[in-house]
Formats: sequence, structure tokens, C-alpha cells
Amino acid sequence: MKYLHLIALLFLIFNCSQSIEYPPLVEETVHLRDSSMAPFYHGVASGDPLYDQVIIWTRVTPRDSLPDIDVVWEVASERNFQDIIKNGTITTNPEKDYTVKVDVDGLEAGTSYYYRFHALGSSSMIGRTKTASMEADELKFGVVSCSNYEWGYFNAYGALANEELDAVIHLGDYIYEYGPGGYGDTSINRKHIPAKEIITLQDYRSRYSQYRLDKDLIAAHARHPFINIWDDHEIANNSYKDGAQNHQADEGSYEERKQTARQVFYEWIPIREGESHYRKFEYGDLVDLFMLDERLEGRTYIADSLGDPSLMDSSRTMLGEDQRNWLITNLRSSESKWKMIGNQVIFSYLNWGLESFNINLDSWDGYPFEQQLISDVLKELNNVVFITGDTHTAWAFEATNKPFNEYDQKTSEGAFAVEFGATSINSSNSNESYSDSLVLLHEKKIIDSDINPHLKWGNMRDHGYMILTLNAGEASSTWKFMKTLKEPNLDIKETKTIYVNSGEVKLRE
Repeated sequence: MKYLHLIALLFLIFNCSQSIEYPPLVEETVHLRDSSMAPFYHGVASGDPLYDQVIIWTRVTPRDSLPDIDVVWEVASERNFQDIIKNGTITTNPEKDYTVKVDVDGLEAGTSYYYRFHALGSSSMIGRTKTASMEADELKFGVVSCSNYEWGYFNAYGALANEELDAVIHLGDYIYEYGPGGYGDTSINRKHIPAKEIITLQDYRSRYSQYRLDKDLIAAHARHPFINIWDDHEIANNSYKDGAQNHQADEGSYEERKQTARQVFYEWIPIREGESHYRKFEYGDLVDLFMLDERLEGRTYIADSLGDPSLMDSSRTMLGEDQRNWLITNLRSSESKWKMIGNQVIFSYLNWGLESFNINLDSWDGYPFEQQLISDVLKELNNVVFITGDTHTAWAFEATNKPFNEYDQKTSEGAFAVEFGATSINSSNSNESYSDSLVLLHEKKIIDSDINPHLKWGNMRDHGYMILTLNAGEASSTWKFMKTLKEPNLDIKETKTIYVNSGEVKLRE
């Protein structure tokens, strides 16, 4: 009889352990979810493609605050998953904000794959990714930056999902840190969550959750691998290694805020983690891509004005010594046809042509000593292409520095690279503050003029994305501008393409 009591007791203990009740998981973004995607509301994503590896990502959102969730992942060569070539199980938990990141290895170069996840009795949407190509005749990258949820719909991400690309390069400002109405269009009711400037761990997590629930951003991530870097708004406006314009003493420790922002970026972005954010991606003998960290790795404080006595000091740096040496060494040793530099802020000299604002000291023009060091190295090389975000403007430069006595506007002699600037996904540009007619006049004033003879084209009015295409003979940048941000609409209203031949720096249309 005592054995029956023991069995009954064990049965009771087992069943109690199976029916433990956990408190509900309460999140501010619950009203933005598509219930049909539960519990994978944020979709799937992939990133940092190598020849034989790629990161795959998702987020599982349980109804209750579970301590651990086992997630099964699968990678297949076909969308029907009849041929599963890699799979496994990984555990996520609240310490990871229930995000899941797997570095899948053993893949074939230049190959498209499909992936998905299973957890809590449900399956995620299917994602498509692609490894880096070793022998491609041509490569095509989407280039984007500056997506502010409050400024309008992410139509550009939705259109980007329909492109055929090797990868999407995101140059930063993936989120914005401001509170509702601090920097946005209040007429369309896309208000930031939480309803304040983000500072704490939960603040940053909620903001990323909000952005990643956007259907157009979900679509872009599910269709292409991303190669991401942060700019300043992933932390705070005009951030650098030891501070930021938009961080005040009453907001606590900047160092803690910076580390929190890094942690959440790594949780929510399909990126391979490491001590340094700068890294290199190889695409055979056609392209070497160098992704720079121009905010947190080594940037010293941003000068207040052109009269700052330290402006020309060698101690003032954008990259820091370690990153600068890494870049120079790798540029000089690169044997690829094209050397691409993923760059947050404009490298080329730029006079903005305004009485109140001529030189942007948050760009490379605010770090002239290091800018010149890099320029001198680039003069030794061929086929260097900067791709740049930050300014919410589309640009095409024959990259050079002032003074222009070394640059010939007609022949382009004296230029040492080209620089293509990506406009914003939707963050405000000049015609959010001024009329189109005034902005067009200003464009005419600063483009291909005496003050900026190396600036060959620009658009300070429209939003969208850039497609960079490279082959053995030429590189081209095509800007695609969206018809509207005010309502969901994937129509392209205008495109512009500019080319450069291999071995040259002269831009042509």
C-alpha cells in the first residue's frame, strides 16, 4: 500500500510541476502585433553573410513570462523544406529578451537558403538568405539608412523586399531614441513607444520591438541578409565614445546607457557579435566591404565650432588608432577589384552653403587630421567607393578634400575615390522644413559649383533607398525614391543612376 501512496505522490508532484503558472508577459507593443504570426510576431531575419556562414534570427513572444523556451531552427535549400540541410535547438529566455540568434555554418558560397523556427507549438514565417559569393560576375547591394518610425511609413523597406540583392547594407540610425513628437510627423499617429526618450534596458527593448513589428521592415528582413552598423540614434543623437549631445547628466551614466544600447542592438539585429563592431566582408576577387564604427569605437568629442582650438589636433579621431590601422592595413592588402567602405557620415569635404551652417563638424570634416591621413592612403589605391548615410540626402561625390588646388573639375584629376550617399528611409530631409522650390534652389547653389566642385549630384527632397551594382568594368548607384511616406504605398516615383568606370573616379550619368 505504501508503494501506491508513493506513486500517487510522485504523480501529484509531476503534474504540479507541469502546471506551474507564470505571470503574463506584459509589453507596450502588444497592440501592434499581427495575431496570425504568434508567437513569432517580429518575423525572421538573417545577416552578416560569409562564404559558409550566416546569422539567422527571430524573437519568440510567449503569453506568459516563461523562464526558458526551446526553439527548433531549420535551414533548407528549397522553400518547401523537403531537403533540410541544417537544424538544431537553441534556448532563449528573458535575459535575451526572448530573441534567438544562430550562426549557421557549413553552407555553400553564393547560395540562397530558406530558414524557419518552431516553438510553443507554432512555426515562424519562412525567411530567405544568401551567403557571400566567391565567383560572382556582378554583385548588387541595397544601401539604406535613417528610419524614423514617427516620420512616416517604412514604404522603402517594403519596396526593397521586392529587389533581387546579394545583401542589404544598413548604415545606421535603424531606430531613433526620441520620445513621441520630439522628432517626427505627428499627423500620421505613428508615435514612439515607450512615450519618452529611451534610456533604460526596457526602453531600448520596447523601441526595437516597435520597429521590428512594422510589416515592411519584417518583409525586408525576411527577404535579404542585412549587414548592419550603428550610427548615433541607436544610442543618442551625436554620440561619441565618451558622450552624446542628447545625453544629459540627469539621465544617468552615459557609459551605462551606451552599453545598454549595444546589448539591445545585438539582441535585436542579426549580427555576429564581438568586442569591435568594425569588420570586413569578402566577395571573392570582386568586392571587399569594410564596415566602420564611427561612433563608439574611437570617436573623440565633436567640436563645437570651426574656432575650436583643438580642431586640427592629431588626438582628435573618428576611428581611433586601432580601427584606423586595421582599415589602412586591409585596404592596402586588398586584392579585390572594388574596395567598399561602409561609412556613417560624409567623408568628402562638403560646404552646405548656409550662413548659419557651412561645415558639419559631426562628419569627417570635423576630424580633418585623420581625414587627411586616410585620404593620403586612398591616393595610393584604385576603385574605392564610400557608401554613406546620416544626412537624409542622396549624394554623388568625386571624393576629395579642400583645398581644391589638387582637383580639376573637368578631368576629375585629384579625386581619390567616389562617394555615394543614401537618402533616408523616411527620416526628415530639407523639404520637411522648406518648400521644394527653395530646396531645389539650394541644391543648385551647392552642387557642381565653386564651393563644392567635386559634388556632382544631390537630392535633398526625397526618401527611399540605393542600389549599388558592381562588376569588373564599372560600379553604379541607383537611387529609388518613394512616392509617399504618409500612407502605405510601395510605388517608386523617380530613379537616378550614376556610374563610375573601373580605374577611374570621374562620375557619369
